[in-house]
Amino acid sequence: MPDKDLDKLFEEAYERACNITGPLPPDVMLRIYAYYKQATVGMNMPNHYNTHNLRDAFKMNAWIQVSHLSREEAQQLYIETINSIIP
Repeated sequence: MPDKDLDKLFEEAYERACNITGPLPPDVMLRIYAYYKQATVGMNMPNHYNTHNLRDAFKMNAWIQVSHLSREEAQQLYIETINSIIP
């Protein structure tokens, strides 16, 4: 059973992340992406990633690196990352 408080905090962090206006370092963007995907999709990776495209390859690699995390762990790390960017 999902933790409703964690789900709510995750949604709030997502909304805050959507409103980031300035550029972020690429490694931070990849970390945010990977945590979000692991928290929302898990390892159900689509086949449409073009690993010959450098951007997609980096995104896929970042996601694979966090594939060991549970949904809740990925949510918590996503929240912590967003909170470190937007105090």
